[in-house]
Amino acid sequence: MHDLDQLREWDAGAPPLDEETRTRVRAGLLRAMREPTPVAVRRRRPVLRIALTGLVAAAVTGTVLVAVHDDGPPTRTATPPASSAPALENVSARTVLTKAAAYQRAHERQVAPRDDQFIYSKEIIKETEKGTGTTKTYVDEDWRSVDGSQRSWVMEIGKGWWSPPLKGNERVWPTQDWTLLSKLPTDPDKLLKAMRDPFDRTPDYSKPIRSDEWEMINFSLQGLLYRVPVMPPGLRAAAYEALGKIPGVKATHGVKDARGRVGIGITYSGRVTLGTMIFDPETYAFLGFRDTRTSGDGKDMKTYIQLSYLDSWAIVDKAKVRPSAEG
Repeated sequence: MHDLDQLREWDAGAPPLDEETRTRVRAGLLRAMREPTPVAVRRRRPVLRIALTGLVAAAVTGTVLVAVHDDGPPTRTATPPASSAPALENVSARTVLTKAAAYQRAHERQVAPRDDQFIYSKEIIKETEKGTGTTKTYVDEDWRSVDGSQRSWVMEIGKGWWSPPLKGNERVWPTQDWTLLSKLPTDPDKLLKAMRDPFDRTPDYSKPIRSDEWEMINFSLQGLLYRVPVMPPGLRAAAYEALGKIPGVKATHGVKDARGRVGIGITYSGRVTLGTMIFDPETYAFLGFRDTRTSGDGKDMKTYIQLSYLDSWAIVDKAKVRPSAEG
């Protein structure tokens, strides 16, 4: 998880990209994200890991840029909640996310991890196979290096592995690097413009957003919300408000979370979506995610409905060492 705005040693000795090159690279990235359809992405672990010297080379030669997902097991295809759930008519997605932002500002914790520390997170996942109705529950615990300089332990539906530290010319999105996160704007309109190219050190906030940039903005912004449990003050709230401004983001009522609570689902209707975010219909507190995963091919393909929530998070000094509250 690591990248953005004024990145430390971002250029890796390479010259900055001109506007024409940036546009070509961004278009290549979106093509890579869109194929095949529906888009297959890792379950709630959208990680864009790019060697920046290779990024420059791809731009110069016109090669399609490939978005590489971090190491690990299964893939899934994201889909919105069941079509039987009616669209919410009296509350818009923007209203829900604006109120979610207000709740976040009133309840966020003030923290500031060091570069040499780890972000610990404990996620509970309830997964039901559509065909049989069989349900399993997994507990995923991650220890992610704040600045990416140390190897991280990551888990997905009960399976864990060591993710290697970033190389000198690599950056990964979304980032957990506090220095880089702190440089992101907390104004939602500026944040939207920063998200159209999360590898741009100096985003042009005066430049209007083009219609073909919304897909990348959504991918970048949802990645930030899905995989970064710890943010500087005001950033998560700004991300909620920014998400509400994206065309194609919709609200759906009657979406159950992993604990059986009925909430309001927020889903992006474009090609690239990372599932559904669920909010409490009264307080607008964030409850968790709803997602869909597939495994196998052809007649052996199985589809799973996943409901998950963040049970806890903490800042710790070492990987694989739980915070004291966890015992």
